[in-house]
Amino acid sequence: MDGIALRTQLSTGISLDEVRAVLSSALRQEVNLARARRAHFERACRTFEQRHGISSDEFMRQFESGALGDEAVYFDWYAAKRGLDLWERKLRILSGVTV
Repeated sequence: MDGIALRTQLSTGISLDEVRAVLSSALRQEVNLARARRAHFERACRTFEQRHGISSDEFMRQFESGALGDEAVYFDWYAAKRGLDLWERKLRILSGVTV
């Protein structure tokens, strides 16, 4: 991944070390939130997988092709899988950031 440099403009009286500490703390909190959200959606997907006997990836292929119909449970599973994918991506991004 290419490095991205961010520019920080400090207000008078705030040290760079203090800014780094605050940003590091905020980043850790966001990583923890992303892990918790990912785990929530992962558990939901696992429950659907066990109940229906197929992986979430296979479910998505079948659902998006129209092979499964439009039962409400499928929309719940779809939302859980989309949530899992979203939070996995956010966690991957956040985990790659250093301050």
